[in-house]
Amino acid sequence: MREIVNALLHHGRTGCQWELLPHDFPPPGPVTYYFSTWRDDGIDQTIHNLLRWQVREMARRKADPSLVVLDTQRVHAVAGAPAESTGRDAAKRAPDRMRGLAADVLGLVIAAVVAATSAHENAVGIALLDNVAADTGIVQKALVGQGFKNAVVAHGEKVGIEVEVVEGNPAQTGFVPQAKRWVVERTYGILMLHRRLVRDYEHLPRSSQSRVYWAMTAVILRRLTAPKVPAWRTA
Repeated sequence: MREIVNALLHHGRTGCQWELLPHDFPPPGPVTYYFSTWRDDGIDQTIHNLLRWQVREMARRKADPSLVVLDTQRVHAVAGAPAESTGRDAAKRAPDRMRGLAADVLGLVIAAVVAATSAHENAVGIALLDNVAADTGIVQKALVGQGFKNAVVAHGEKVGIEVEVVEGNPAQTGFVPQAKRWVVERTYGILMLHRRLVRDYEHLPRSSQSRVYWAMTAVILRRLTAPKVPAWRTA
């Protein structure tokens, strides 16, 4: 089982094809079997959540956060992806998918949703709020960008989460990090280090969602096991 997990983490980080996994890993058949089985049973998210709780406890925080940050990201889908699960962006007119993340102030993923790009950000935001409310019991507030509309705010009231739309300063130009909301942008940047997520290579959106959890599992494992060495900035 450990070698199966190692193969999944290697596959996500390098972005190679299943058949091109190094020979010291189990054969591609068993690896893909467990990827699909754990995806459908929710075991991938369970593993991720158990490790995430440990990272938060190391930071002297509660297992679940009281505040989350919501954001979306558009990513190109492969040519063979089903049309009904990709859609077309009204502006780019390309078959893309939309990833939605709910992250805590440490940048850890609390919930992930993958949908067709033709879906509005409101639909992704509502799905994220539902997942956050179902998986955690103490989230009280969510910060969202201007792409989310009143429908997300109203749905937050139904599930007991206050939704605040963070607006940028119109006097500022270019990219300006917004307090607390920038952590989810950093999380997206970290996920891009995993080549399997640079594009959406999966045919099923739930497989793409599982990829996000496995990538964050790899990030969390490094945080839990990395040796405590001084940084080069330390005198």
